[in-house]
Amino acid sequence: MATAIETCGLEKSYRVGFWRKAQKRALHPLTLRVETGEVFGYLGPNGAGKTTTLKLLMGLVFPTAGWARILGMPLTDPRMKAQIGFLPEQPYFYDYLTAGELLNYYAQLSGVTARAARRRVEAVLARVGLADAARLQLRKFSKGMLQRAGIAQAIVHDPKIVFLDEPMSGLDPIGRREVRDLIQSLKDEGKTVFFSTHILSDAETLCDRVAVLHQGELRGIGVVSDLAAQFSGKMEILWHGAPALSAIQACALEVHATGETIRAVLPEAEVPGALDALRRGGGQLISVTPVRLTLEDYFLREVGR
Repeated sequence: MATAIETCGLEKSYRVGFWRKAQKRALHPLTLRVETGEVFGYLGPNGAGKTTTLKLLMGLVFPTAGWARILGMPLTDPRMKAQIGFLPEQPYFYDYLTAGELLNYYAQLSGVTARAARRRVEAVLARVGLADAARLQLRKFSKGMLQRAGIAQAIVHDPKIVFLDEPMSGLDPIGRREVRDLIQSLKDEGKTVFFSTHILSDAETLCDRVAVLHQGELRGIGVVSDLAAQFSGKMEILWHGAPALSAIQACALEVHATGETIRAVLPEAEVPGALDALRRGGGQLISVTPVRLTLEDYFLREVGR
């Protein structure tokens, strides 16, 4: 599989302080590969360095060390710029332009001919749910509508790679679902999507692979299904009948009761003793299940490491 994005030792430091003598490292040396056609999630809490990474890849700031290539080309290659789309975290557009005028401007700026731009603008506005707002000035848009207009400008020239910085920001549940469907459709077309987020449910739903960034340092990377399938070292026991409850509570990490049906989570080593207590107490065993890590569990573990 071809590589869409590749970085090697990519690093960024800023000079800070009154005399600008101290250095603050915003991004530790970053080495990763994103393959063509995958949806890659870049996860981290606020201030982790996600936006810094995207600005480096866009050529908006220059690296302190290391290098990156997109579609096999260096970041300074103009041919590469025509093949990517970018939605910044807080896009700013001229308020008095209409949505159609904005997209027409960005399409022609990206090299689309005037005749083709008209067709592309109509198609993209319909795709992001703004077909009825084509002649509406942006100053009259809600935050969610502006976010969708921002996504539209990122894909109006039909790029091969789409970079999205917090694309779900400011969207209601319906808007988030529409953006998720849009990202999935871009993947179905064979495009590569690289998006940063701290909303883990969106990443778990959409991404083929994710990377976890914390304080500018890459803490982990992997396939979502593999990360979420890791055994946590805990077991869940579900049974019916309260007599064994007090014996199991002493070694359980958590216990939840619904009527006489009880669920307990225990360390794996405590399971044999809990089953013996359940048998002695006359409880009716329903299931014993290993507890798998969720993406949220993995994220919190890596961030707290």
